[in-house]
Amino acid sequence: MDDKRLEWHEYFMKIAEQVSTRSTCDRKNIGAVIVRDKTILSTGYNGSLRGASHCDEAGHDMENGHCIRTVHAEANAVAQAAKNGVALDNSEIYVTASPCLACFKLVANCGIGVVYYKEFYRDDRITKYAHEAGITLIYMGKGDLELI
Repeated sequence: MDDKRLEWHEYFMKIAEQVSTRSTCDRKNIGAVIVRDKTILSTGYNGSLRGASHCDEAGHDMENGHCIRTVHAEANAVAQAAKNGVALDNSEIYVTASPCLACFKLVANCGIGVVYYKEFYRDDRITKYAHEAGITLIYMGKGDLELI
């Protein structure tokens, strides 16, 4: 085996990192890639509603310390799949930061069974809900996979 070839998890996370470069909210650039059977089904990044002004153009719409102008990367990836008629049941998602609770619930209810993330972001309630729902959380921040 070629030592230079990326392992699948690293490959998909690197794609999520690249997707994050399209983010239009300069407070945090997040990318998401939804995969099933080593095939990319959908991608998303945090950005404004289609056709609306971006944060970096119009400014942030802040509420409780969060910019609410943007749609989160996970939600955009799920929406893109829905728009294109792509089923997400039994898939996995790679996200550059762990989902907020609202996005985690969306991910869970569309059939994604594994969430890989690189950075923990804000809400540890997802751990409790993941255990209850039978969804696997895997932290990739230290270079190794860590089951949460």
